[in-house]
Amino acid sequence: MSKNAIITGSTSGIGLGIARKFAEAGYNICFNGLEANGAEIAEAVGKEFGVKAIFSGANMLKPDEINEMVKTAEEAFGSVEVLINNAGVQYVAPIDEFPVAKWDLIIGVNMSAAFHTSKAVWPGMKARKFGRIINITSAHGLRASEFKSAYVTSKHGVTGLTKVLGLEGAPFGITCNAICPGYVK
Repeated sequence: MSKNAIITGSTSGIGLGIARKFAEAGYNICFNGLEANGAEIAEAVGKEFGVKAIFSGANMLKPDEINEMVKTAEEAFGSVEVLINNAGVQYVAPIDEFPVAKWDLIIGVNMSAAFHTSKAVWPGMKARKFGRIINITSAHGLRASEFKSAYVTSKHGVTGLTKVLGLEGAPFGITCNAICPGYVK
């Protein structure tokens, strides 16, 4: 089996840690993130662990860019066996002060992007009868806290999407699981 992964939000934080561990395990990685030096981060990790590493600056709010990222990874690696949906943003404010633009951004990056990336890798995984999708949600995908209306909503949505993808993927050897970390500095 080939070992190729796309990891969104992988140029910093939890995502970079995940990417480093997958590279250490021999996976080729398609990095994605907002850092201007994302290509250099990918190159450094690839060299360190002797794997192929590419970078996509795909905007997680734009399905066309997400589809292009998946296409590029499939062309570079031949296939994608693992998708890790890690990209995420947060904003904290009471509901009556919560900007609509922030709501739309958080729902788009945290929840809708997980749908679009999963949909994009699905045909290849289904055809190969193998795939692993891992959604990095949050403890807020299981419970709520005040002043985080969009974040909590988005993470609950991804938890639900995870369950649906697990059910739909089972007949095709595709699994989908969520990891729900607590607070991260």
